[in-house]
Amino acid sequence: MPRRSPRELRATVPDGRSDGAASTLLIGACPGPPACAAVHTYLFVDGLDVIARSDSRMIGLDPRRLLRPGGPLCPTDTPCKVDVAAQEQPEPGPDRLTIRVRLRGETVIWSDLMYPGPDGKVIEEVRFRLEQYLGEIERAYAALKDQLVSRSGTAEVKPAQT
Repeated sequence: MPRRSPRELRATVPDGRSDGAASTLLIGACPGPPACAAVHTYLFVDGLDVIARSDSRMIGLDPRRLLRPGGPLCPTDTPCKVDVAAQEQPEPGPDRLTIRVRLRGETVIWSDLMYPGPDGKVIEEVRFRLEQYLGEIERAYAALKDQLVSRSGTAEVKPAQT
């Protein structure tokens, strides 16, 4: 997958985050060939590509694995570590990008992060409103199902090989 410029690593997010406000999650999926080598997930927080900004060698895991109902990104009161990306460059390897996901009341918290924000300061933790977070995962999963239906003619979303 070719390297992208910082401008390309930024998504447009409505109601962008200001200090103290909840962050906004936007999820995208690359369909794989011919666009790129494999199907993978993009995770944008406040318009920033978390995976590419965390480690440019990484590529998001298959969205069928991350976005499935009750999947690893679904928050619980008990914190859990979630692999969201794997090393792709210079060649596939064992390294993983892992975040910690937990639910506190009506807030979803991602921690164990380390990526530069728009001002260059390191972002270590982000918080999302539960309704926006779950709605975005549901929207992205539905879009994935639609994409797979148009390709295969079946509505079944088979889990990704692990």
